[in-house]
Amino acid sequence: MSFVDEFHPEALTGVYRRSLSANPAQARMCLDRTEPSLADFAVLISPAAAGMLESLCQRAQAITRQRFGKVIRMFAPIYISNQCVNNCQYCGFALRNDIVRVTLSVEEVRREAQALASEGFRNLLLVASEQPKLVPPAFLAQCVRTVMDLAPSVSLEVAPMSAGDYAPIVKAGAEGLVVFQETYDRALYAPLHPSGPKSDFNWRLGTPERAYAAGFRKLGLGALLGLNDWRQEALCLMAHAQWLLKNCWKAQISISLPRLRPAASGFVPRCPISDREFTQLIAATRLLFPDVHLVLSTRESASLRDGLIPLGITQISAGSHTEPGGYTGAGRENTLKIQGRSAATFVPAADRPTDATGQFDIADDRPATDVAARLRSLGLEPVWKDWDTAFMA
Repeated sequence: MSFVDEFHPEALTGVYRRSLSANPAQARMCLDRTEPSLADFAVLISPAAAGMLESLCQRAQAITRQRFGKVIRMFAPIYISNQCVNNCQYCGFALRNDIVRVTLSVEEVRREAQALASEGFRNLLLVASEQPKLVPPAFLAQCVRTVMDLAPSVSLEVAPMSAGDYAPIVKAGAEGLVVFQETYDRALYAPLHPSGPKSDFNWRLGTPERAYAAGFRKLGLGALLGLNDWRQEALCLMAHAQWLLKNCWKAQISISLPRLRPAASGFVPRCPISDREFTQLIAATRLLFPDVHLVLSTRESASLRDGLIPLGITQISAGSHTEPGGYTGAGRENTLKIQGRSAATFVPAADRPTDATGQFDIADDRPATDVAARLRSLGLEPVWKDWDTAFMA
């Protein structure tokens, strides 16, 4: 049985609505439970629990230190391509957007990886928009192989594929796959994804299971906060994570809670989530899942990240670029200015590594070394490498 078959959002909507009528006393009971349920989680992110945020955060921090110690795993994304066939309304890479695009070669991906390795990174996330002709599975497998000696831990955030298409990528050495459902609301998903392969809700929803079947040992989930009521989305996301923990138990599960950022799409968040609510959500997620990795990206500001990381975060990106070639200018001579269906060679400005357009604006632009130093000042231990293929020998 697949999660696609067992996903019943109407039941979760009922849980969500009941949580809105909870009172502070009920919220306190949920906080005190050693093994909170999904219904308890709904109460912990409800307005009833807003007044006990400090207690919630203290509990989350204590659980994180108990399960993970003071270790914070560092990673960086390498964007391979921003050429896309989808028309997601909120994405800077959408086909309709007039942006500067490029797809890196395998050699150029290695250049980017070498730059990150020189900074200390040994954990990389290869990211690509959906353009099957330019970024097929065999190409992605080549990219993985070419960076394995530089970064023994390589994950991907790419277009959903079949288990058969994932298999050679896993064989090449990739250990993780990240896929965000964006929104778990079927009715909202359709207008947000009007054209392109990504418009298939069920195909995307079943992606983690196919990745697991292909042999990925790490699975990353997320919902894009700002598209829909954040509490409803969080409840669906946690239900998805619960199902995977039960049915894909050999894999390590991680959860990301990305918030919408300004992008070339000009999309304005429909349902913003405040910093305080965001903090409440992260702390409640840690209580629900004591052993799941929580990921925080450079979408958030430096000051907010410094405050959130000690509460329950275990993995962070740093020094990130969301445009292909952002670290070294790789692919600079091949950038294209895309306008509708036409393309003409575009000459980048001389004062930037590349003029390729990023997926969204970064909020925390500190160098990775500065982020690591800040972690140490907070009493935490930044870890650049926690895995090596030699362990499998």
